[in-house]
Amino acid sequence: MSSLFYIDRTKISLDDVMFNDNVKAEITQFLKEYKYREVLMKYNLPVSNKILLYGKTGCGKTMTAKAIAKHLDKKLIIVNLATIVSSKLGETAKNIESLFKEIQYESSVLFFDEFDSLGQIRDYDNKDNSEMKRVVNAILQLIDNLPQKSILMAATNQIHMIDEALVRRFELQLEYTAPNKEALDFYYDKLLSEYPKEYCELTRLYEISYAEAKNHVFKTVKDNIINSQILLEAKEQ
Repeated sequence: MSSLFYIDRTKISLDDVMFNDNVKAEITQFLKEYKYREVLMKYNLPVSNKILLYGKTGCGKTMTAKAIAKHLDKKLIIVNLATIVSSKLGETAKNIESLFKEIQYESSVLFFDEFDSLGQIRDYDNKDNSEMKRVVNAILQLIDNLPQKSILMAATNQIHMIDEALVRRFELQLEYTAPNKEALDFYYDKLLSEYPKEYCELTRLYEISYAEAKNHVFKTVKDNIINSQILLEAKEQ
């Protein structure tokens, strides 16, 4: 069962994540409520602890889960649903039930990656779709019994593939959009500030994700450093 999840120990701060204004405001509010949850609960006010992140690939959904876990000093347990969704009819719900018996997720951040993998179950040759119902029920049970100290997060690129009953259980549903030119310029400046100016010459690409921009910067800076070393060696010969 251990292959179905892992403990992530990456240290990413909230300042490392590029949020659009709406997502930033929602997460700031969430963190305030979570910090003061005990006093809010005394007044029977609901405190959110289930967050669904959806939208464009490479725009910070997984980084958000890592940053929130670090900010709250909680263990981050990453579950890849693509691995859990079994090709054998009847195995998926069993995998999920076994998983939650094994994981000690009390007071942790539990992160479902590729949440839309559940939609693949609909592709089975199964007229009554009973497997999908079993899987949805297994996850609904987990959500409904989630300890208040725990946080459940899920990420998807295809929210339309997820059962509506599951989507409704998440109090926060945050959409990650492609960055505009201004946001990408800010991100390029932030990344390039780590390196000496002579290595920072690059053509800035736009209409791409933050992940693509980061890869572009790393590749170009590495090429600039290597080419500089090659020229230096040639002069010394």
